[in-house]
Amino acid sequence: MAEPEKPVVVITGCSDGGIGYALAREFASNGCLVSATARSLASMRSLEGDQRFFPVELDILSDDSIQKAVEGVMERFGRIDILVNNAGVHNVAPLVEVPMSTVELIMGTNVYGPLRLIKAVVPHMIPRRKGKIVNVGSVSALAPGPWAGTYSASKAALHALTDTLRQELRPFGIQVISLVPGAVRSNLGNSSLLSYERMPEWKFYKPFEAALRARASFSQSARSTPTEEFAKKSVASILKKNPPAWISSGHLSTICAVLYHLPLSVRDYLYRAAMKG
Repeated sequence: MAEPEKPVVVITGCSDGGIGYALAREFASNGCLVSATARSLASMRSLEGDQRFFPVELDILSDDSIQKAVEGVMERFGRIDILVNNAGVHNVAPLVEVPMSTVELIMGTNVYGPLRLIKAVVPHMIPRRKGKIVNVGSVSALAPGPWAGTYSASKAALHALTDTLRQELRPFGIQVISLVPGAVRSNLGNSSLLSYERMPEWKFYKPFEAALRARASFSQSARSTPTEEFAKKSVASILKKNPPAWISSGHLSTICAVLYHLPLSVRDYLYRAAMKG
């Protein structure tokens, strides 16, 4: 059993070089016991041997995998204090040409996966009348522009689910938080480019190829916020006794918040430049 004073944290999507990996290391630096999860243990190899971490293989698309992972954490620590739904996949493609199989994968990973895990973890939190659930969204959902419609829609859905859960779980002492990164430097850019390369050749949007490719790596510019910096700020807020319901930081997070409040006609006008091939 874990010492009562050390929070037990479960984080999804902890492959080396990503936001989940940085969050795992920062939680551990703050005295937490961290169950770092990913689809493959090999992707978290750098965490092996560190007693602060309990690596667990977890595929959030599989109910069986989720059940096995949660049971493993409960057997090891006896409780789960904080769940961080970080695992997600990006996608860049014009909506009318993105394959429906890809749309289903994005929604399954970014929306249904977190909800599946929440359903598996909440029954262990309710009897203790405490716990925190953190869902990692995206500033792109605040002001959706061209080329990443499926991804933005999935994160907007996750934001909505988080808002509802915050109200519904409050009577049980469970706090629900939206963690909303801006442009944070991670392996997301590489995975986004890789997924883009796997898209079919565009039938209608071939003239926009350059703009589409640029969007795939847009969040990974030299001005993007270092992952460790984002993790440090985020974990400090999450570990507060009464954390804010919305935690957002990183490059472009303020700009996206401003775009959210602009009239749609103004926002559309500003986005037209991105439509130029």
